[in-house]
Amino acid sequence: MESDEMLALFDHEMREHARPEGPGVRVERGPDVVRQVGAADDWNGVVWTAPDLDAVRAEAVIAEQVEHYTALGHDEFEWKLYSHDRPADLGGRLLAAGFAAEPPETLFVAPAAGLATPVELPAGTELRAVSDAAGVELMVRAHELAFGTDGSRLRHQALARLTDDTFLAVVVLADGEPVSAARMELHPGTGFASLWGGGTAPEWQRRGLYRALIAHRARIAAERGCLFLQVDATDRSAPILRRLGFTALSTTTPYVYRTAP
Repeated sequence: MESDEMLALFDHEMREHARPEGPGVRVERGPDVVRQVGAADDWNGVVWTAPDLDAVRAEAVIAEQVEHYTALGHDEFEWKLYSHDRPADLGGRLLAAGFAAEPPETLFVAPAAGLATPVELPAGTELRAVSDAAGVELMVRAHELAFGTDGSRLRHQALARLTDDTFLAVVVLADGEPVSAARMELHPGTGFASLWGGGTAPEWQRRGLYRALIAHRARIAAERGCLFLQVDATDRSAPILRRLGFTALSTTTPYVYRTAP
């Protein structure tokens, strides 16, 4: 499949026809946007915009989303903007409306079967599936070590989905301590599985853990009938993904609206 065909498939299956992420979350569809709405600790935001959205309609649509989420009492929500979205100046319009742009990421896709390679872990480490609250705590600790960010929201979301068979999380331990973790979302009916949160504590980086976690999740995705893996990658992860055979399709920038400074 050519890159433009894959991007069109991704937009149609994963954005325009997005499914709710977890219990208590709903997807709302309108003529110009598709958005996800949940509780304050869930991911809230716009995932798709109509390809024919023009400058005149964009202003009203932006205002509507701000009004909608603030009326729900949420402190923040995200507009997940892709570089191919329209109108071309939508990012500037979001900034003018009070959104803040976070660092852009690259949208990568690869065939799942081609990445289901043997999992090679460094000596002295073990990979463990996250299946209970204790495992969630290990995953959150690894996430905080890797990214230096608070894992409270991740904890809430992972605990809510422990019995959800479309959600998978794994943690790598060294001498019983978490040093790396990653998650995967399966999207039944789409052919896609999405990979999230692959991160490693600084002292364990460049030792193959990121690649091992990709291979582990790819094997499970392929076994469950997923055709493609999707990743939103930082500049640090992008070179590894390219070497593994992922293709860059677009870039995505989170525009976040916060009601308080």
